[in-house]
Amino acid sequence: MLTYLLLFAPPAPGQSTTGSLIANLLPIVLIFVVFYFFMIRPQKKKQQEHEALLKSLSKGDKVVTNSGIHGVVESVEDSAVILKLAENVRVKFEKAAVSSVVKGTAESK
Repeated sequence: MLTYLLLFAPPAPGQSTTGSLIANLLPIVLIFVVFYFFMIRPQKKKQQEHEALLKSLSKGDKVVTNSGIHGVVESVEDSAVILKLAENVRVKFEKAAVSSVVKGTAESK
């Protein structure tokens, strides 16, 4: 807060405002750069990978939902999937609820 007040304070006689302005803004810019490379960029990459996973869902894939339920994809709809959890037990989930695909398929048991 004090930094912002000093930023808008009038310069002392004989001082250049350009150098002090750059020196004050440089740490803020560096913080944004660090946030971008360590938080925003990896999150976007993870979101794109998840969207690609949801688009590639097909019948027979073993999946795990966000709530930890394991099942096999019975059918894929526009925004939902029907999972087979046990014999004669089928549940409809939103596609976004699928967190990962387990290696292998149900037919490879």
